[in-house]
Amino acid sequence: MNESLLVARGLSKSFGGIKAVNNALIEVKLKSITGLIGPNGAGKTTLFNLLSNFIHPDQGEVIFAGKTIHQLPPHQIALAGCVRTFQVARVLSRLSVLENMLLATQNQTGEDFFQVWFKQKQVRSEERENKDFAMSILENVGLAAKANDYAGALSGGQRKLLEMGRALMTRPKLILLDEPAAGVNPTLIGQICEHILSWNEQGISFLIIEHNMDVIMSLCHHVWVMAEGTNLADGTPNEIQNNTQVLEAYLGG
Repeated sequence: MNESLLVARGLSKSFGGIKAVNNALIEVKLKSITGLIGPNGAGKTTLFNLLSNFIHPDQGEVIFAGKTIHQLPPHQIALAGCVRTFQVARVLSRLSVLENMLLATQNQTGEDFFQVWFKQKQVRSEERENKDFAMSILENVGLAAKANDYAGALSGGQRKLLEMGRALMTRPKLILLDEPAAGVNPTLIGQICEHILSWNEQGISFLIIEHNMDVIMSLCHHVWVMAEGTNLADGTPNEIQNNTQVLEAYLGG
């Protein structure tokens, strides 16, 4: 776990003269679960948006799997293996759960108009494989029985599971999770944590924003702390729990 998968250095972003992120540094080791915490307004989600290039940094660089990615559009970053979820799960409500999953499949032969006609056998074979893969993930997250239901009918927690499952359809190296436990009942939080640990054991790395400290401390190998848009501290969960600067930032001391 010594090799870096993601490194961001000197990231800054201002909005109307207010520095939301100021010279931030963050690193995610290969096959690790890394936490990103901080008080409300610390710049955590803005940092996620910079890492995935949903917004462009004013300065700084992002390196993923040894390659610079901060100038790539978001879909190319996802194709490279770095995908993200959102604080409020985004699903296509009027499509089925299975259709939501299949939309995330990348590099399909059938996406090329001419290949549809000249490689029909390959297209059908890929469609079967993709459906089987999607169903295996839905089975894993407990949504297989709802595969044909409208995604809009899912609960908030189920939508988060669907969004995480959809991220897995891209066969990612790194998943950026934005508050996976927010608004989720305790039973589903436990299930989400179990899935993260299981997927991490299969080689997927995670960077997680989360306000639920029990989730962060039980899952993460390393934790980064932000306050007022900049780095405050980083270390093991135990080190962070005993860091006076972190306690003061949260408690306002």
